[in-house]
Amino acid sequence: MTAMAGAAVRDCTPPPGLAMSGFAARTGPAAGVHDPLTVRALAVDDSVLITVDACGLHEDFCDRVRAELADCASVVVAATHTHGGPATMPGRLGGPVDAAYAARLYATCVAAAHAARAAREPASIEVGAGPDPGVARNRRRAGGPVHAPLGVVRFRRADGTCAASVVGYACHPVVLGADNRHWTADYPGVVRTAVEEAEPGSVCLFLTGCCGELNTGHSPYASMSAGASAERTFAAAERIGRRIAGAALAVPTRDAGSGTGGASERVRLPLRTADPAETAALVTEWERELPRAGADRRELLRAWLAWARDVAPRTRTSWTGRVTALRWGSLRLVALPGEPFSVTARDIAGRLPGDVIVIGYSDGCPGYLPPATEYDHGGYEVEDAHRYYGMPAPFAPGAAESLAEAAVALASGL
Repeated sequence: MTAMAGAAVRDCTPPPGLAMSGFAARTGPAAGVHDPLTVRALAVDDSVLITVDACGLHEDFCDRVRAELADCASVVVAATHTHGGPATMPGRLGGPVDAAYAARLYATCVAAAHAARAAREPASIEVGAGPDPGVARNRRRAGGPVHAPLGVVRFRRADGTCAASVVGYACHPVVLGADNRHWTADYPGVVRTAVEEAEPGSVCLFLTGCCGELNTGHSPYASMSAGASAERTFAAAERIGRRIAGAALAVPTRDAGSGTGGASERVRLPLRTADPAETAALVTEWERELPRAGADRRELLRAWLAWARDVAPRTRTSWTGRVTALRWGSLRLVALPGEPFSVTARDIAGRLPGDVIVIGYSDGCPGYLPPATEYDHGGYEVEDAHRYYGMPAPFAPGAAESLAEAAVALASGL
């Protein structure tokens, strides 16, 4: 098929000195730049997909960008979830958020989208899927489920050259740990660079899949220390990114057929009922531990105590977010908010016809959305992460399933 497609890249690297996002144990500001952070936009007919090198984006920020692009039929604003970016969500994942940078980032997203739309030209859409390149691991438990297929989309000009490509993969961009204080896109930046090197004149967008339980193999609790790790280095990010890029470039793609479109709707997701007595007991425990805790643990306990004082008392029973589905020929791209698990993506993809890519971190990032089967296993994503996300309680069992139902219904109608 032929669609009108265009892509654009805009730099959004902050200056040193701003607060970083992603690790409660990292309290110092950014000291410098390792690799640039970017906003990337892909316009396909009347839809626009925007990716931002940030740990997360608040739903209010995404709504503002969407409102500025009201002439577009469908808009998705997704974070890559790098933990080497600036604080961008007030009250979530670290801070403070720098107001001047937030305004710049908003303007950059809008400018990138307009530039992509202006760059549209006739292009054929090709789609393909490859096996997991073997990077992602279940970080919650040995032998736990891992669903991390490699999704690839290529937009080719009439002369056969690649104008833009999309690589989708589910693995937390946390190769760099809490000891890193340099801006970095983590491994997704390496993937994009390698793909663009192999396809000169093209723009590559990396889409982070549903990887709430997946990373390169370390426990989520390992990130609660600012100590250095020999396995979490820029060299490791380069190696991992090049491995994923090589696998993506080897994926054969085929014509996706005809027709594009999109649909979006808001979804209300329930939170667990907070228990004030349980919170009070935790506060007592944390206060008792604080005087004898090590430096990293002490910072974490202070953050949890601040949460108990400022956030836990809030009365909130649900969070409302957005689900969007785009159709590019035979491909349905499903964009989910927050941090869903890979098994949710597997469930959605298995219930839809044709080619499917399911991503997270889109149009808002309020926390983890574990499947109901994961709650009995406990752990960081189920029991602890909501505090760093500034939420009074975790999402309730069944929230991920409600999200999947909405996504399937929406995408099935395209």
